[in-house]
Amino acid sequence: MRFISPLDCKKRLDNNEVEVVDIREPYEFEACNAGFRNIPMAELTLNIEKLHSEKDHVIMCKSGKRAEAIVNFLETEHKITNLIVLEGGITEWANQIDNTLQLD
Repeated sequence: MRFISPLDCKKRLDNNEVEVVDIREPYEFEACNAGFRNIPMAELTLNIEKLHSEKDHVIMCKSGKRAEAIVNFLETEHKITNLIVLEGGITEWANQIDNTLQLD
């Protein structure tokens, strides 16, 4: 399993090298989001085709724990290899990259 810091993720986003998928529930996403694509964790396996590309996909949640769990599942069960967990989730993204985000 691969991990990426918010700072490294931002650099790779700026270079159009990664796509970020926020796997939080819709109510969490609506309350606070950084503008990334939202595919709730429970729906991610139904949308696996959106993860197949040459680009890496950074998977994020609130703290990183759900992202770790789903990445482990997708790597193990579906052999998807282009996934990266955002360390600290949106909480660390807000702390390090965008302090205008209002976390609950």
